[in-house]
Amino acid sequence: MNNDLLNELLAQEDEIQLSYFNNQTAWELGSAIKLAAEKISASVAIEVYAFEHVLFSYFMPGTNKDNHEWVRRKRQTVMRFGHSSYYTGQYNASKNRDFEAQPHIDAKEYCAHGGSFPIRIKNSGIIGTVTVSGLPQEIDHQLAIGALRELLVNQN
Repeated sequence: MNNDLLNELLAQEDEIQLSYFNNQTAWELGSAIKLAAEKISASVAIEVYAFEHVLFSYFMPGTNKDNHEWVRRKRQTVMRFGHSSYYTGQYNASKNRDFEAQPHIDAKEYCAHGGSFPIRIKNSGIIGTVTVSGLPQEIDHQLAIGALRELLVNQN
C-alpha cells in the first residue's frame, strides 16, 4: 500500500480543522456537498453529524436503504477510531488485513470505506463527521473534503 496516500490522508485531517461549527454550518456543509454532487450528476446520500445529533441528512433520488446503512457504518468508524473512513481502510490494507474481518470489529456497525471525514474544531478535537455514500470511495471522500475545505476558506 502507498505510504504517500496514508500521509496525504493524515495531512488532510491536520489541515481541515474548523474555527467553529454549529447547526447553520452543518446546513451549509451538507448543502455544498449536494451542489457538488449535482454538478457531476451523481446521486449520493449525505449526512452531517455533530454533538451526538444528525444535523443534516439528504438522500438524493437514486439512493436507497443500503446508502443509509453505509453512512451510519462509516460515521461509526470515524467516531470510534478518530480518522477518516478512507484512511482507516487504506491503513488496514497497508497491513494486509480486512478491517471488517478483525475479531473486535462488528461489520454490521463499522466499515472502512471512504466517504466519512472527521469534523474537527481547532484545539478541541473531533465533534462529529461528514459522510457521503453512493460513489466509489475516493469520490465520496473527495466530495466530503472539498466541501469542508470550502467551509474552512469561508471561516478564515
